[in-house]
Amino acid sequence: MPLSRRDFTARTVAAGAGVALTGTVGALATAPGALAAGDGPHRDEHGRPGEPGYGPLLSDPAGILALPAGFRYRILTHSGVTTLESGESTPQKHDGTAAFEGHRGVTLLVNNHELKGERADWAHPVPLAEGLVYDPAAAGGCTVVEVRRGGELAEWVGIAGTSTNCAGGATPWGTWLTCEETEDRAGKNGMTKDHGYVFEVDPHDRRANRDPQPVKALGRYAHEAVVVDPRLGHAYLTEDASGPNGLLYRWTPPSGFRHGRGRLRTLAADAGVLAAAKCFDGGGRFVDDLSRATRAGTVYGVDWVAVPDRDAQTVSVRKQFGDGAVTRARKLEGMWWADGGAYFVSSYAREESPGAAHDGQVWFYDPKRRTVTLKVLLGVNPDPAGGAADDGPDNITVSPYGGLVIAEDGEGLQHLFGATESGRTYPIARNELNIGTAEEPEYSEFAGVCFSPDGRTLFACIQEPGIMLAITGPWRRGPR
Repeated sequence: MPLSRRDFTARTVAAGAGVALTGTVGALATAPGALAAGDGPHRDEHGRPGEPGYGPLLSDPAGILALPAGFRYRILTHSGVTTLESGESTPQKHDGTAAFEGHRGVTLLVNNHELKGERADWAHPVPLAEGLVYDPAAAGGCTVVEVRRGGELAEWVGIAGTSTNCAGGATPWGTWLTCEETEDRAGKNGMTKDHGYVFEVDPHDRRANRDPQPVKALGRYAHEAVVVDPRLGHAYLTEDASGPNGLLYRWTPPSGFRHGRGRLRTLAADAGVLAAAKCFDGGGRFVDDLSRATRAGTVYGVDWVAVPDRDAQTVSVRKQFGDGAVTRARKLEGMWWADGGAYFVSSYAREESPGAAHDGQVWFYDPKRRTVTLKVLLGVNPDPAGGAADDGPDNITVSPYGGLVIAEDGEGLQHLFGATESGRTYPIARNELNIGTAEEPEYSEFAGVCFSPDGRTLFACIQEPGIMLAITGPWRRGPR
């Protein structure tokens, strides 16, 4: 049953201003170090005012990663340097990742490789491992990195022959959904099959990954990330696209369907209902783009509008809706399920909303209330090279120590930064790899980010030159 504008308006009026400040994390910062509306000053365990975070970042003599005192990093995989079990190079362009608990203290990391187009275009594509290939012309896919208790590593192919594997998401049943951020059809960019799908990869059982098949029920478009509601079984998906901007989707499983390992691939292409979000404010007014929000704590009601042709046979899914039909968003990026809902990122919006330009947002969708709440709003960064502010949030995870960890994919210096539950942001790491020149520096971007199952290690990817890092240190709840 859809949430009507009248219901949402009445609910908003009854709740008063408090409706804008609901949720576990609350209204987070509008800029790094800034206070959210209504927040008091951050205080330490003795009640004294203090700064959030783990202290200043210390420059790295190796020129890779600046970290606070007491923290250290280890390079797990490095494209062109480390190798797979097969002897071939670790693929390029590390992106979305998630960690799973294996047997006997093993951690299993699934890592996307965002390689678009033909294999010949890349020095280190994902190897075409026998039985694990969807389209032999495509360069992308994902690998599984096994981190053993003693520190030993192994890496192998989870899926190959896919394209532009950007983000994705872990499932409640312990598998990885890898997402293709492309709409290439067979015959375009050298592809021999249609692309723009979601594929399931099982890090625990290599045999389950043989003969990969797309989960067509989740639609064909420029997928970014996906999460699954463990209670209701709904899947929520983001689309990173423009001209027009992409959409937030919800897939409702068909009656009687039960999730589990390998069951998504049994679905018919038209199984369940794929729908796009349509938002409206407390006055019942339609919201055409999430970038219109100008204040952390903003709440919109959400309806869901069915997608006419989810396989986009003639028209891209996002173009099947006319003006006023659905709500769009600039660069919908990473997602993470926690606190009973879905956190998701919308990145830069400097042109969509004159007077409300920003360099990134984090939203929270609450399926019980059927609302989205703006949790983080990053103002326009006036000096990206100076590193004084963050911009372009990309992948995201929820920290076991409270709040969020966000990977920056913006201009100038690139950071991992956190946001506390009290509403302040702080730096965790700075990428010091300059892949440009001294005269024209270009800092490689952070991509996938997640914690280990035991919460002791933060895994982070640097997309170019393709590095997976393990960061350890004195993590603590409510960092100050």
